Amino acid sequence: MDGHPITPSTRLAEVRYEIRGALALRARELEAQGRAILKLNIGNPARFGLRTPPHLAAAVAARLADSEGYGHEMGLEEAREAIAAQQRARGVAGADVERVFVGNGVSELIDLALRALLEPGDEVLLPSPDYPLWSAATLLNGGHPRYYACPAARGHLPDADEIEALVTPRTRALVLINPNNPTGAVYPRALLARIVEVAARRGLLLLADEIYDGILYDGATFAPLAPLAGELPCLSFGGLSKVHRACGYRVGWTTLSGAGARVAALHDALRLLAALRLCANAPAQWAVRPALQGPDTIGALTAPGGRLHAARRAALDGVAASRFLELVAPRGALYAFPAVRADALPAFDDAAFALRLLEEESVLLVPGSSFNLAASRHLRLTLLPQPHEIAEVFVRIERVLARMADAGARRAAVA
Repeated sequence: MDGHPITPSTRLAEVRYEIRGALALRARELEAQGRAILKLNIGNPARFGLRTPPHLAAAVAARLADSEGYGHEMGLEEAREAIAAQQRARGVAGADVERVFVGNGVSELIDLALRALLEPGDEVLLPSPDYPLWSAATLLNGGHPRYYACPAARGHLPDADEIEALVTPRTRALVLINPNNPTGAVYPRALLARIVEVAARRGLLLLADEIYDGILYDGATFAPLAPLAGELPCLSFGGLSKVHRACGYRVGWTTLSGAGARVAALHDALRLLAALRLCANAPAQWAVRPALQGPDTIGALTAPGGRLHAARRAALDGVAASRFLELVAPRGALYAFPAVRADALPAFDDAAFALRLLEEESVLLVPGSSFNLAASRHLRLTLLPQPHEIAEVFVRIERVLARMADAGARRAAVA
């Protein structure tokens, strides 16, 4: 007997995550046909041979017998104390274990934070381009994203006055992604201080996505937001995935800072939601203390001569050699965000180009429009492959752009 189809929630209608979307599915189909695909769509260090530091894996293995039951809903105390100690060292007053929540990656904690905060129709200020999980989590929790611009012409930095102009009576929170995914921008301390002033005037919760805090190039300096926020409510997000190359461990954390009376109710809401999912992945939490208190394992990769530094250099060189591309040099994180110049190729659709690049040249990357960037001419690619692979990717990008330009010239001549 035929029945009625099951219809999903209408909240999913506007949710997009093209990093693992239609292009990635098409790449899998091509692989099944025997094609070798260069995948630069996702920041997954293990896929490119960048291993989790051995002392972290050893810490997890040594405590497996202690990890078989449910843990504390907020996270293992040893892990939370190490996170709180890091926050205190950064100048966050009042950071302690009771203000730290450990989750199954920052992704889970973003969702929990917005679920704890939002009423239907509440607004969240997000950067454009953004990491699309922030938009998705806002929508899925009944909120409405409002985007502030971070254009290439400004080094992909926001403007505090423009942010404040977007605030309405329904605005609840302001999200900052620093160092930035997808652009690689690193926000100056003075700019962050101005944005904190906006949040203070408007009574906004600050949400600081700082998962790339240790991935910096050529003297760039990371300024954590919470010390600047002081008594202002702020949630700071970090984790093992990127700096410590442990994506599969699924360990992230958020630290709640600000005056106790102002954050008490939010703290209780977060604790309730944390308890409802019982606990975060217990074994991997034993890696937190050695990660935060052990040797620096990312600096050698990002310094001159290191693999990530060389990969970034390959991207910069690829753009410099191009007839069509321009790029704001990434100062942090794991991505380059080049754009196709309007004077070189006036008619350009980033999504159509990304599909063509995949079909014709077997390269998978993400169009900039996937990051909630209107009228995008940008492409995001990860810097995790070997430098020679990134150089090859730019050769293939150039071939497709040249074919597009030649076809456009022929059409113009016929017209």
